Amino acid sequence: MPNITIYGPPQSTYTRTARMTCVEKGADYDLQPIEFGSPELLAMHPFGKVPAMRHGNFTLYETGAICRYVDRALPGPSLLPEDGERRALVDQWISAVSDYFYTDMIHGWVLQYVFARGPEGQPDMAVIKPSVDKSRSHLEALNAAYDGRDFVVGDSLTLADLYVAPIMTYVHGMPEGPTVLEGLTNIHHAGEAMMARASYKQTLPPPPPGQAAA
Repeated sequence: MPNITIYGPPQSTYTRTARMTCVEKGADYDLQPIEFGSPELLAMHPFGKVPAMRHGNFTLYETGAICRYVDRALPGPSLLPEDGERRALVDQWISAVSDYFYTDMIHGWVLQYVFARGPEGQPDMAVIKPSVDKSRSHLEALNAAYDGRDFVVGDSLTLADLYVAPIMTYVHGMPEGPTVLEGLTNIHHAGEAMMARASYKQTLPPPPPGQAAA
């Protein structure tokens, strides 16, 4: 069986989710960094986003589709629960991460530091402050979902965890990170368990300028 190729920059949380899925399934894969909107990317992904994937002659885009394909196509423990209610909860958290976490934690917070567009080229705190406040609310919901377990849903790793982990890597490295995460003990406990996994260690992105590696 040919190797899977994941196309996307290693800094992308969605690219990392796809890579972590490959590692968790024991899949051989190659990472091919690619520019947003490049002709090569547009040939695979008509909307110019990342990641995209090739597996032999099969091309696929969109993180959810890629991760579910890898999970179904390869042997090993499933990353989606058999139980219908738990599978629905996994889908719920994937949607929440994509719709709320990414918007406020990455666009409204992390990227405001990486690509500072505020006064005099500094991070725009008028954007960051409300995003940080919303992020705290989102994280409180996540903290409750863990309920003392290592995983967002149930007692084993699912795709929901692989969506959460890349975003949390950046949150931990933000100046406001320690304050935002204060008292969220379930998140800290689950994060330690995740950071010990090979899929986390092998896919760590290079840190943004001025940020230490998480």
